[in-house]
Amino acid sequence: MPRIELVTLVEAPPDRVFDLARSIDLHALGQARHGEKAIAGVTRGLIGMGESVTWKARHFWITQELRSRIVAFDRPRWFRDSMVAGAFARFDHDHFFAQEDRGTRMRDVFDFASPLGPLGKLADWLVLARYMKRLVQERALSIKRAAESEQWKELLRE
Repeated sequence: MPRIELVTLVEAPPDRVFDLARSIDLHALGQARHGEKAIAGVTRGLIGMGESVTWKARHFWITQELRSRIVAFDRPRWFRDSMVAGAFARFDHDHFFAQEDRGTRMRDVFDFASPLGPLGKLADWLVLARYMKRLVQERALSIKRAAESEQWKELLRE
């Protein structure tokens, strides 16, 4: 089962970075090139404990839907979203936030399993692990950019 771990230093306080990481609006902006849209559940604003979102997006020339739910939540230190329906056999994405001298150390731990047994493992090794790592990196960069600019004020406006 592939596991992706990424650390991003963000010059902003942990509560801001935590909330941006659970912003449906920022996620959609950051993944716009894949046409990613929230179509059910929480479709705008911030997602919280026990809530779910269904995303529709185009990956590998295929339009697909994926529903994930927030299954653990400890603001502003950690939350986990887990797939409850979609193309993977399973996935969990843990988001960790720690105060650093100049801001926040954001750590993403993403692990997943593809369906189809040995064929899925081969796809993970050949293509999916790299592709998913790039998506996690893009997402982290969009959070960093929003947190370190004035964009966060629009995204976190009540």
